[in-house]
This record gives sequence, C-alpha cells and structure tokens, in this order.
Amino acid sequence: MPFLLDGNRTRDEILAECRPRIDAFRAQHNRAPGLSVVLAGNNSASEVYVRNKTKTAGSLGMQGETILLPESVTTKELLALVQRLNSDPAVDGILVQLPLPPQVDAPKIVLAVAPQKDVDGFQPINVGLLSIGRPGLRPCTPAGIIELLKRNGIPIAGQNAVVVGRSNLVGKPMAMLLLHEDATVTVCHSRSRDLAAVTQTADILVAAIGRTAIITAEHIRPGAVVIDVGMNTVTDRAEAERLFTPERLAIFDRRGSLLTGDVHPLDMARLASAYTPVPGGVGPLTIALLMRNTMEAAERRMAAGA
Repeated sequence: MPFLLDGNRTRDEILAECRPRIDAFRAQHNRAPGLSVVLAGNNSASEVYVRNKTKTAGSLGMQGETILLPESVTTKELLALVQRLNSDPAVDGILVQLPLPPQVDAPKIVLAVAPQKDVDGFQPINVGLLSIGRPGLRPCTPAGIIELLKRNGIPIAGQNAVVVGRSNLVGKPMAMLLLHEDATVTVCHSRSRDLAAVTQTADILVAAIGRTAIITAEHIRPGAVVIDVGMNTVTDRAEAERLFTPERLAIFDRRGSLLTGDVHPLDMARLASAYTPVPGGVGPLTIALLMRNTMEAAERRMAAGA
C-alpha cells in the first residue's frame, strides 16, 4: 500500500511550532506579529484563500488584516498602499493576493514589496537569495513540499527529482529548493520532448503544470514519490468516471464537481510509494508556511532593529 502524505498533519505540526514563537515575540515586543493581506477585485477563489489566511493568523495570535480594494484599482493606487505598508512598523508581512485585475502592473507591485516583508517569497531580491542558497523568505508552496518530504522521512539527497512546470510561483523555486537539498533535478514544461521518458526517471516527481490529470501511469515510475501541486475542478461526469473510484464518483454526483490535481489519482495511488492526495496534500502547507514566514519576518526585522 502506498503511503499517504498528509498535508493537514504537517500543517498542524508547523502551526504548533509557530505558537510559542508568537507568544515569545509578543512578550518581548509588546505586540503580535502583523500580517497584511491585500485583495483587489472580486475573484471568488482569492476571497476564500485570503479568508483562510487571515483566519489562521488570528487563531495563532497574530495581528492579521485584510485590505479590500475595488476591481477598478490602479497600479498607482496599489503602489501607494504597498509603500504605506512597507513603512508601517506594525506590519511584518505583506501579501498581495494574485491574480490582480488586468489593468494593474502585477510585476511592478511585486517588486515594490519590501523584501524583508515579502512573506510570499516572490520579490526578486528573495528570489535571488534563494537561487544562491542564502537565507531569505521562501515561496510558501515549494517550501511546504520540502517540509512534507523531510517530516515524512523521505530522502531527498542523491535522488532524481523531476519537476513538471516552470512557473515563477512553484516550478522554478521548487527546482532550486530540491537542488539545495542535494537532489539531481530536471525541470520539464510544455515544450519538453517525450515527457514520459523523463518523468519515468524520477524518484521524486513534482507535478505543477495546472492541467487536470495530465500525468498518468506512463509518466510514473513504480515506487516513485509523487507530489501533486495541481488543484483543478472536474465538472464533466465522463471525465469523473475516468478519474475517480466509485466512492468518489458518488460524491461527485451529489456535488456536481470534485477537485483533482495534475496527476491521475488512480494511477498515482496504484504506482507511487508515497503521494499527496488532492485535496489534503500540498494545499494545507501553503498557509502554514505563510504563517512561519510571517513569524520569521517579524523576528528578523526586530533583530535588525527595524
């Protein structure tokens, strides 16, 4: 039987480790670490993510705030807000929820966030620090995956790791973090030739390409560890029949939709030695690492006299 990599359990472990640090910070500095989350527009998925982030921050004793901006917000207005948060001594972490409305210059906004408050790990200075292995705030999802592997006793050093997807948010930082853990890393993408031949070499296979169940049995070496980063909604019943067990299909029929990842769930469960389910695998780790990043940002700022 394959081993299920439970993201909820790892999330709870990381959050439990944050609590005493938050208490110690409050006792020493007479305030809680502060996280400001900026949400522009009316993206329903983003609203759910932001609500979960601020709710988790509050449950840990952090000072979390959500700043809601209209769909019509301009780049200039958002830049002014980011600069205000950069200069606010009570704000330790700034997260600008992506995607932004189309008229906003998103790269300019990301660049404007102070690196020491960039708890998403997307600011170019933090990306550069990651690339050369220097301390800095790491992107939450890839950092969470490394935690998941380590805490479940899965070796990384010396393993062949294949990352499918080259996004700035997951694929590229995932590859760099695996390299820093001494894995031999290959990155594949939409232009890669004979994808299955490459992914079949993986001891650790990370799928982060954003396409429903694109990774199937032909891509998975038996015994590989499979990390499915995808989060896709299936609404077509014929597709659901192809992807889900009868038990899950019954749930699909009641709800009209189900979430699945970038890896075929039945093939993954049959071939992998360990794998992340969707949902309940990688997803919970992102918020946990966001909380840890906020805590680390607060500690570093205070240590630097900020």
